[in-house]
Order: sequence, then structure tokens, then C-alpha cells
Amino acid sequence: MENLKSNNLRILLTDNVPEKALNYCVDLQKAFLFHFKITKNRRTKAGDYRFHKKINTHQITVNNSQNPYAFLLTYIHEVAHLVAFKQYGRTIRPHGAEWKSTFKRLMLSLLTPEIFPDNLLMELARHLKNPSASTQSDHRLVEVMRKYDPQSENSNQTILRDLETGLKFEFNNRIFEKLEIRRKRIVCKEQRSGKKYLIPEIALVDVI
Repeated sequence: MENLKSNNLRILLTDNVPEKALNYCVDLQKAFLFHFKITKNRRTKAGDYRFHKKINTHQITVNNSQNPYAFLLTYIHEVAHLVAFKQYGRTIRPHGAEWKSTFKRLMLSLLTPEIFPDNLLMELARHLKNPSASTQSDHRLVEVMRKYDPQSENSNQTILRDLETGLKFEFNNRIFEKLEIRRKRIVCKEQRSGKKYLIPEIALVDVI
């Protein structure tokens, strides 16, 4: 994990966000004075925001395993938490109306074809009408965003929805069997415990 000072932020972001968004991202850090860290991949989140009360500092982290468009979206998502906190205080809901309005406002300047390709612009415009707590819960946006991921070296990886029923796969270091589809989720049985779980149909899994 690399801790970044303000004067180093531009250097690292150059390789992680679209070029035309770089100045905007740096300006946000200058305006709201937060520490920024890039972390290795975390399965449960793409980024986070924390306020360290004892030392009165704000910290934002973003996973390094994202394509530039996803990285940018996560960065703005977390900065919106900080801005909403400063404007409305700590009593607001994490992804309530105050955060949503702040996130929309911060994203507005970025919704241009110079930054996002047309297919992503369309999905982002839809997504921002009522942004969710996690981008991963917006399946349509996730599917379009994944088209810009680097090619995986793992040829056995596929989307769970496309896997045939009855086949086994690995997900989050556990072995499952695909059973049946329920709307946007799929019933899967964990092999070790025999318990059934609902896994999003767009989850990336490793075919066994």
C-alpha cells in the first residue's frame, strides 16, 4: 500500500484515470485536503473514505485493480463522502440524499465524451438518476464497465450467468455448484457445507 502526498498524486493518477479527468481529480484533493492511498484488490469494496477524528484527517483509498473508468468512478464516489460529511455533518446516512446529490454534482463535470466512451456515458447518466451505495449493484453499468478491463490471463474465468447449470466453479475461494436462476441472482450450493447462496448473475467465477 502506497501513501501519497499531494505533490505525488498527479504522478500516480496519470496511470489510473482518463487523461482528461486528471486535473479535476487533483483539484479535488487540493480543495478538500485528504490523504490518498491506492491499495491492492479488496473483495468486499473498491474504495473507502474514513475520517480519523483523533488526528483530524480525512483518508480515501481506491483499489488498484480497476480499469481507468472504474477507478475514476470509485475515486469520485469516495470524495463525495468526504464533501457530504464536511457540508452536512456526521449524522447523515452514508448513501442518503446528501451523498447522492453531492456525488451527482461532482460527477457532472466528468460526463463528457472526452472522458468516457459513449456506451459508458449512457449508463452513467442512467445510474446517476439514483446512484446506489455500490456500483456493483448496478448490473447494467458493471457489464459495460467490464468491457474496458484488461484481458484476464485466466482463460477459465467467466460470468456466472453464462455458466451451464450443474457445473462447479470457484468464487471467493470457495467451490460452488450452479443450481437455478432467480431474477438477477443465481442459487448456488457451496460444496463443503451444502448451504445454498444467492450470487449475482454477473459475478466473475473460475470454472473448475
